[in-house]
Amino acid sequence: MKNSLRTVTFGFFILFFAQTIVAQTAAIRGFVYEKQNGEPAIYANVQLKGTSYGSSTDVNGYFIITKVPEGHYTLIVTYLGFDSDSIDVQLKKNQIINKKLYLKKSSVNLQTVTVNAEYARRRTETNTSVIRITPKAINKIPSIGGQADIAQYLQVVPGVVFTGDQGGQFYIRGGSPIQNKVILDGMTIYNPFHSIGLFSVFETDLIRSANIYTGGFNAEYGGRISSIMDITYRDGNKKRYAGSLGAGTFGGHLMLEGPIVKQKSPESGSASFVLSLKHSYLSESSKMFYKYIDKNGLPFNFTDVYGKITLSAPNGSKVSVFGFNFNDNVKSYKSIADYGWKSSGGGVNFVIIPGNSPVLVEGVFAYSQYNSGINSVAMKNRSSFIGGFNGAINFTYFMGKNTLKYGLEVEGYRTEYHFTNFIDAKIEQIENTTQLGAYAEYKAILGKFIIEPGFRLQWYASLANVSPEPRLSVKYNITNHFRMKFAGGFYSQNLIAATSDRDVVNLFYGFLSGPENLPSTFNGKPITHKLQKAQHAIVGGEFDLSKNVFLNIEAYYKNFSQLTNINRFKIYNEGSAPEGAPDRQVKDFIIEQGNAYGLDVVLKYDYNKFYAWMVYSLGYVHREYENEQGKLSTYTPHFDRRHNVNVVLSYITGPKKQWEFNLRWNFGTGFPFTQVQGFYEHLTLPGGVNTKYSTENGKLGVLYADLYKGRLPTYHRLDVDAKRNFYFSEKTKLVLDFSIINVYNRKNIFYVDLVTGKVVYQLPFMPSLSLNLYF
Repeated sequence: MKNSLRTVTFGFFILFFAQTIVAQTAAIRGFVYEKQNGEPAIYANVQLKGTSYGSSTDVNGYFIITKVPEGHYTLIVTYLGFDSDSIDVQLKKNQIINKKLYLKKSSVNLQTVTVNAEYARRRTETNTSVIRITPKAINKIPSIGGQADIAQYLQVVPGVVFTGDQGGQFYIRGGSPIQNKVILDGMTIYNPFHSIGLFSVFETDLIRSANIYTGGFNAEYGGRISSIMDITYRDGNKKRYAGSLGAGTFGGHLMLEGPIVKQKSPESGSASFVLSLKHSYLSESSKMFYKYIDKNGLPFNFTDVYGKITLSAPNGSKVSVFGFNFNDNVKSYKSIADYGWKSSGGGVNFVIIPGNSPVLVEGVFAYSQYNSGINSVAMKNRSSFIGGFNGAINFTYFMGKNTLKYGLEVEGYRTEYHFTNFIDAKIEQIENTTQLGAYAEYKAILGKFIIEPGFRLQWYASLANVSPEPRLSVKYNITNHFRMKFAGGFYSQNLIAATSDRDVVNLFYGFLSGPENLPSTFNGKPITHKLQKAQHAIVGGEFDLSKNVFLNIEAYYKNFSQLTNINRFKIYNEGSAPEGAPDRQVKDFIIEQGNAYGLDVVLKYDYNKFYAWMVYSLGYVHREYENEQGKLSTYTPHFDRRHNVNVVLSYITGPKKQWEFNLRWNFGTGFPFTQVQGFYEHLTLPGGVNTKYSTENGKLGVLYADLYKGRLPTYHRLDVDAKRNFYFSEKTKLVLDFSIINVYNRKNIFYVDLVTGKVVYQLPFMPSLSLNLYF
């Protein structure tokens, strides 16, 4: 196996260096930046006038147009909200020309540019099960607490199920949070959402791009079996010092950016920084503003700090160093005693533009860790830790309209987990694991077809398992306004969740490495590997109903062929089990299987001052496990939501567009939960047969009904906000934001105490006010 991996690795580097010495046809490459701050202009259209040769910029603002006949051309760049720019270029055979273009912000919003940019991407990218989010889109969602946040936007993404205002858990097309990988600047973030689910750890003002892959993602991504969230932050203003400062009834934030070494000319290098701080003081402010909810206040506290320094070379190559520290705490809230987590990390990433080669080289090396714990009357104490590194190097080779991308990725981490179940059987795990991935994917445009085959080889060293994973995406442009698409593939992961399926709502989310302590068989068949595995298939269609109306329909199926779960039937610890006890009574974990399937429909309207986004999702999720009798039983997990509807409306008005009104309404059918049938006195018999059971003080035992056979009531909520912009200068403005959560005060259930039966509701009617200064 090691020899095979060495061969694959060696092959990647031979391919790279071979490409750098082979003579190329004429090509032009470079970067497109926003003139006012030096930030990349992402997804800008770059075209050679009067020809079919063109490209679009990536997340770094990079573009390349290859295999162009020699001659004289005019290069034109168009970008939403900016004036178009053009330059004359002379291309010679076997020559690569480098150019930088700086676009000036336009005083006129060119809607035709918007239409052309989106139309071009739809015809040249497969775009199956991917939502591309920008700060502009995030700000169209009602800014709860005066702070626009990607956590609020994710709730309206098709296929995403959100468990509510409190708990902060997202489930994507049948995948649990542990099966959804979150990446920030190439670094793994283990928990991106705070306990009050309205806020994430991300600073909206820093987001350059956010791509949400809800399934069928290609070979570039591995290590998860459901979805990917890939977020990139900006590098910071290279021209001047800037930032934002805000405070409201929920919390405050500060963001600063600027040059360390100012970029003096387009051909010079620079150094820049960004720094952000977010803090929630809701536990204090709620005692003043929201006493009607709870006289003791709402004890949701969090603090997020992020910093980044970027060094940029004259040719566009760059290296960034970054770090973060995120904290979340809930103290003595009704049925919850204490719950909290801490996360920190840092790393370095880079982009390299080789001299005379149409190759882009990108890489990252980072370390991050996550600690979480919970103490509760209804649940036993639990704690979890995960800490590890990830490193990757990626090569993108451009061949005309076609692209080859390949790379290597290595991950290593340590997990610790401690838990005592309801009969006082201890479950503990401390593991170290390493995994290596090698991948290649190719994008070919063949007439009306866009074909993207890919292959990933994932090696899990600690489990001695290899997972070959083919991937494929295809789009067919039937007409200029109608396209069909498909995506699918094989996926695997090592991490599992440390949660209890007995909880009505999961507050605690810990991490475990793929365990050795598994049953030897499942459904009468031997277990041949210890990984979690899934297969995806997505088919859909895109319809341009008009220049401003877009309809996307996708049907999906995810087969979770092997899953690992906490063993709810464990009775004996490994060393004290009687001879002949079955695995399901002794092992810490059990094997499950399942599937998820459904339909997502998105209708989007965007023109001038009005924006509408409407989503309907139909979803089914099933799991199967071996019950106490050793037979397969089927259940629906607690995130199975049959129908989910989201409507977002946004309207901008006023002579200077100083007023903005936003609305969001969500409806979802009820979640499943496990009902309680009764209680009993549980005797632990510490002295064995010699225990005097007549005098022993037992513990409270719970008799559960069938797993997840109950259903909570339907969930629905209306949120609104109004913003007023006060412009002091071209670069300075003050934004007054008034918002209301749960306008008609719907009582949506959050949590039920299993012992007392007391119902804790989601957030009620909550107005908030904030001021935000941008400079």
